[in-house]
Amino acid sequence: MDILFRDNTNHCTLHLKNMLCSCCLTLVSRLLEDEGAQVEHIKPGEVTFIYTPDNHTEAFYTDLLAAHGFESIHRREEQIVEQIKHAVFELIHEAGNVNSIIRNSDYIVERLGLSYAYLSSLFANYENLTLERYIILHKIEKVKALIDYDELTLSEIAIQLGYSSVQYLSNQFRQVTGLTVSEYKKYTGNLRIPIDQLGRPLKS
Repeated sequence: MDILFRDNTNHCTLHLKNMLCSCCLTLVSRLLEDEGAQVEHIKPGEVTFIYTPDNHTEAFYTDLLAAHGFESIHRREEQIVEQIKHAVFELIHEAGNVNSIIRNSDYIVERLGLSYAYLSSLFANYENLTLERYIILHKIEKVKALIDYDELTLSEIAIQLGYSSVQYLSNQFRQVTGLTVSEYKKYTGNLRIPIDQLGRPLKS
């Protein structure tokens, strides 16, 4: 929806949960713009937009995004938890083979500027799973993607994701998915989990 913005406009910045990948950013932008808002700036976990109060209120946009899984965050601690998720996503899914040459903890600490002990404790308190487990879930999901692409050997995948051996990767893959790598390759259904759903309880 195109709209001519005049002086009668409000600015709003929201910190949002579950806004990790480019698809999430695209969806948030589309949801806002379809309801007459103009996105000024958007990045993982945060969006700034202009809206006309004659059309909708800030609460309307907040509820709209929450209805699609992007709940607004107000507490500083929760914002840090989302920043941890962003750092994990960057390291596992966007940083190429960086994961093989830098420890997960070092990367997260460098990105957030806080101690790993504090970040790990905070994450566990808010997410009801350990940060280590969350990282493992992302790594296994990346393994699935690389297997599906069928461009790398399992040995190359292990190296890229920082596993000490193919056996270690295979054992962790089975422990998380309940399948061996060979069984996964033969499976004809979709066993991939959306990135923003990792760590959440599965719906029945």
